[in-house]
Order: sequence, then structure tokens, then C-alpha cells
Amino acid sequence: MASIVVIGAGQAGSSLVARLRAKGFDGAITLIGKEPVPPYQRPPLSKKYLLGEMDLERLYLRPESFYSENAIDLRLSETAISIDRAGKVVVADGKTIPYDQLALTTGAVPRRLPSNIGGDLQGVYVVRNLQDVDTMAPGFREGAHVLIVGGGYIGLEAAAVAASRGLKVTLIEAAERILQRVAARETSDYFRALHTAHDVDIREGTGLETLTGDTRVTGARLSDGTELAVDFVIAGIGIAPATALAEAAGLTIANGIAVDEFGRTSDPAIWAAGDCASFPHDGGRLRLESVPNAIDMAECVADNIIGAEKRYVPQPWFWSDQYDVKLQIAGLNTGYTRVITRPGDGEGSTSFWYYAGDRLLAVDAMNDARAYMVGKRLIDAGKSPSAKAVADPATDLKALLRS
Repeated sequence: MASIVVIGAGQAGSSLVARLRAKGFDGAITLIGKEPVPPYQRPPLSKKYLLGEMDLERLYLRPESFYSENAIDLRLSETAISIDRAGKVVVADGKTIPYDQLALTTGAVPRRLPSNIGGDLQGVYVVRNLQDVDTMAPGFREGAHVLIVGGGYIGLEAAAVAASRGLKVTLIEAAERILQRVAARETSDYFRALHTAHDVDIREGTGLETLTGDTRVTGARLSDGTELAVDFVIAGIGIAPATALAEAAGLTIANGIAVDEFGRTSDPAIWAAGDCASFPHDGGRLRLESVPNAIDMAECVADNIIGAEKRYVPQPWFWSDQYDVKLQIAGLNTGYTRVITRPGDGEGSTSFWYYAGDRLLAVDAMNDARAYMVGKRLIDAGKSPSAKAVADPATDLKALLRS
């Protein structure tokens, strides 16, 4: 009977093994995870969990009993050390696990501040897993000063939580503006104003020169010469695909573990899905860092492992929660040439529509679920309403779906 081994017990890994069973696969399934807890949601870690509004068990993607009830061998606190492709064996913590098909859902690892500028000092954190958040949580006390390095969504979400807890927050971004890599200037302006209204000190075009302190961080010197006294630091400078295991096994790496349109790697017996994998898209390769992609791609790979031969077609969407604002993003804005602003109905409600010429690419919707839902359906259907109609508040958005 065939055996399937999945390395990486996160969103993609959990989704993949659950899908295999749901589709009737009755062979052996092994899911290997480094952490001591079952697969869990990551987005609430730096928000509701850190704020104490969600307990650990509610983070779990599925009850721990799900795995035993579905004959899934969930191996926690185990690290896959190597893959023997010729012998079809995974070595994890000195144990050998044979496989007929192997799936890599290893996710991504946070980029850390260099040790030569103080990145190894105590009190310097990243936000990626449960241990990261549990370690930094005691520092979130009213009046403490936190320096956040990086003005992407990770950094801004951390800033929102810290400011909500009454901390003094300084956020620095080396680029010209926050969210520069992922969003239009209009979205950057919106969130800068939001954070400034919550007393977050945002400094754009400002990098980190060095952190100071003997064993624990106590201060920071910025690229403009400013020196700050800080209680702790959060680095939100992005993530990198976790490819070390795949690379050591000789698999093709290209902005992640390279897979074909079905999710196969350069070894036909090995598959990959989620943050760690890049797939063909519009003549190039694309890697998406999002929960929806992790789920959708993992389920597609599960189907293909058992013979579906189904091409993976991404339908990108993302979200971010900051204070009382929910940002929902549909599509990919790469290559946009103009941005159309559409006012929403409520306070703080608006949306920005990205066009390349006359083609709608993406929508950023802030507290505007209708704009998001309509935009997503339009993009998924390949429809592009006129920019004039979108910009006109009198236009019934739902009518655009029928045009």
C-alpha cells in the first residue's frame, strides 16, 4: 500500500493530509512538524493571541484528535534532516521514514537582523511562530518602547497591537514609504494616517544602523543619526522560502522550490506547496505568501498525488487586520499603471483599484467588504469594468458583475 510523507506541519501540510483522506486515499500518511503543537493558524498569533483574546486550542487548525481519528501519523517536535531520493527515505531525528510520494510544505523562515548590528541581542524578535510570540508577549506592557524595523504588513500589524496595548511605538522603514513593495502610494498613505492617528511614530526613508546593549538590547542608532532608548525590537523585514532541505536533496530551486503546474518538483515523486513553492505563472514563476494559497495549492497537490492531473490556477487574495480596519486584497497588482480610488459607505471605508491600461488587476479594500467581493469576482472572471464607472460613487458595484 502506498505511503505519503509530508514534511512541514503548517497550514499547507495540514490541508494536504486532510484533503488526501477526504478524497479517499487509504494508504499510510505521515506528517512531520518541528513544533511541539499540532498545526495552527499563524495570522492570529500577532493579533488576537498576542492580545490574549484567543487561547492556544482555538489556534489549532483541526482538533489534535483529528489526526489519530484519520490514521494520520502526526510526528511533532521532529526535524527532517535529509531526503534520500534514490532510496525514497526521509531521515528525521535519526529515524528513517520510507515514502512512495513525498510532499514538502516547509513554509518560510523570517529574515532576521544581522548579528553584526546587534540582531542576536536578547529582546530582538521576529513574528513567525508560536514560540516567537510567547517569548515577546511579556514585553507588551503599557509604556514600554518598542522599535519595529520594517513597514510591511508584518511590521504594521505588530505596531497596531503594540499601540493598542499602550506601548510607545517607533516604526522605521528604509524605503521611501511603508508598503512600497506591495501596495500603491494610496494604500501607503491610508495606513500611514491610520497609524499616526494612534500615535505610532513612523519614520520612512530611515534604516537601522545598529542596536546597542551588552546582552540585551537597550537602544538603537538609526541611519539619520537618531539614537533611541528601546525596551525591545521587532524585525518585520520579510520572509524567505524554507528551501534548505530541498536544495540539499538536489531539487531545482527558483524563488522557492520550483514546481510544475501540477505541483511536482524536479523529482516526480516529490511535490511542494505553500510559501516554500514557486509555480509557473504568466510566463514566469510566482510564489505567494498567503494562507489562501497555502490551502488551495496544498489541496490541488493532494488531488494530483492521487492522480487528478489538475493544473494549479491561483486566485490570489490576502487580508490584514490593523486596529478596527480590515484590509482585504484581491488579485495581484504587479504591472499596474494607474490606481482608481472609490469611496466607501462608512467612516474609513475606501478601496483602491489597480489597472494596467484598461485591465483590472487587483483591489485593496479597507472596511469595504462589498468592493472586495465584487472586485474579486470580477478579477476571477477576467472582467474589467471601466475605471470611470468604478470611480463614480453612484455606480452600483454589483451591476458591474452583470455587464
